[in-house]
Amino acid sequence: MARAGLPLARIAARPEPAGRSERVREIVAAGLALLAAEGADALTMRRLGDEIGIRAASLYKHLPGKPALEAALVETGLFEMGDALHAVVDAAGPADVVAALLAEYRRFALMSANLYRLATSGRIDRSLLTPGLDGWSGEPFYRATGDPWVAQALFAAAHGAVILEMDSAYSDMSDLDATWRALARAFTT
Repeated sequence: MARAGLPLARIAARPEPAGRSERVREIVAAGLALLAAEGADALTMRRLGDEIGIRAASLYKHLPGKPALEAALVETGLFEMGDALHAVVDAAGPADVVAALLAEYRRFALMSANLYRLATSGRIDRSLLTPGLDGWSGEPFYRATGDPWVAQALFAAAHGAVILEMDSAYSDMSDLDATWRALARAFTT
């Protein structure tokens, strides 16, 4: 619920990711492809090494282990999602910002379901991410609502709705588009 007079301007600057070597970018790209195709259980250093044609032990020269690999994948996803959500909030007017934000959130999560699950599962050591990334990538929820607690409630509702959709937990008779529109209306004044 973007309140009248509340600017939808960005609050924090986009954090700058640490530079990655060409090899790390190649490893992350291969990890993203493997994650998208087969899920998080397929992400082993051995399997990733096979995918890019190097020994698993050589991967450790570039990333210190699977937690660092998963954090690099999540970081990539959070930057992509944050950019997409900020762009939507930048373009939307106050009357439709919540609906536009939710539509983009849903689109991104469903398009990158395995990455979304990895990023939101809670098993990533957030200290391995670029400082400020977590807050910046979630900031569009605050920009859309103008209230930190409402923003958190909106995120929680969107996350729950998208996980239920990914898990096919809704009734076969459900109209999920109507459900998402109702969610947007519930958070719009």
